[in-house]
Amino acid sequence: MLPSASSYADRRPFLLGRMRIMDALRAHFRAQGFVEAESPALVASPGNETHLHAFATEWITPAGKREGRYLRTSPEFACKKLLACGEPRVVEFARSFRNREEGVLHQPEFTMLEWYRANEPYETLMQDCAHVLAIAAQAAGTTRFVFRGRSADPFAQPERLTVREAFSRYAGIDLLALLPPQPASVFAEAAAKAGVSVAPDDVWGDIFSRVLVERIEPYLGAARATFLDEYPITQSPLARATPNDSRLAQRFELYICGIELANACGELTDATAQRVRLELQMDEKERIYGERYPIDEEFIAALAGMPPASGAALGLDRLVMLATGATSTEQVMWLP
Repeated sequence: MLPSASSYADRRPFLLGRMRIMDALRAHFRAQGFVEAESPALVASPGNETHLHAFATEWITPAGKREGRYLRTSPEFACKKLLACGEPRVVEFARSFRNREEGVLHQPEFTMLEWYRANEPYETLMQDCAHVLAIAAQAAGTTRFVFRGRSADPFAQPERLTVREAFSRYAGIDLLALLPPQPASVFAEAAAKAGVSVAPDDVWGDIFSRVLVERIEPYLGAARATFLDEYPITQSPLARATPNDSRLAQRFELYICGIELANACGELTDATAQRVRLELQMDEKERIYGERYPIDEEFIAALAGMPPASGAALGLDRLVMLATGATSTEQVMWLP
């Protein structure tokens, strides 16, 4: 349904803010030596994470052959292929699509800002994220991000907190003592003591997510942004392990005002290990949802020529919402 003139007029200040933020971010990444890519939205594999759902369609060839296609859930595989082609720094403002999603912070079609650095440590992405927050705030003309009563300074140096520290601080759980191969039942007991309800058929990852969402996320990014660092490797299918503990991943998420804004990691480049992890993700998807997506064989092959790299994916609509003072991502979309 076409929006009314009054509803569009209400959104227009946010949309102009979006334009200024995107201009400023493009200038920043260009000055850093990034090339801006435009990778395909229609793909043979939309990504292989258990709880991400794609829109499916068909490509009918001129000869009448029907082949399955999907709208991408992110441009990650394509950007990594470009790294394998020799690009040292890649950025994309990517239209992305996720099924089964709708709400204040979720839309079925949205914009993902993703960037990748070859031969640079993933800690560099933390500096990038801090710059992105400050650039967006400056472009929007604000000094505070506010959402649902929470307020944070986008110019302040973000806090760095490990997942283990967060579980201990906010849930009273020693996560490292519960990591696989510890059974889910042991984790379930610890979660119950922390006041988190667990279903009988919850697996380890389900319990991890429940504790994170209910007991930890509301406290993250208060007053200043938080980097929640070193996720369990079982929850990080595309990340490489930390050098000190193979059970943990070089992966962090950026939170501000209790909102998850970005996900970043040191990228896994072992093709064999990557295939195994993606197949396990699809096995779990099939168990829970009764469906699975194909593996992107070009992506797996590209890993053989991909240099060590780090990459980040940031929800642009959420960033614009916070910077402009909007109350939902729908308000910062031109035609929601």
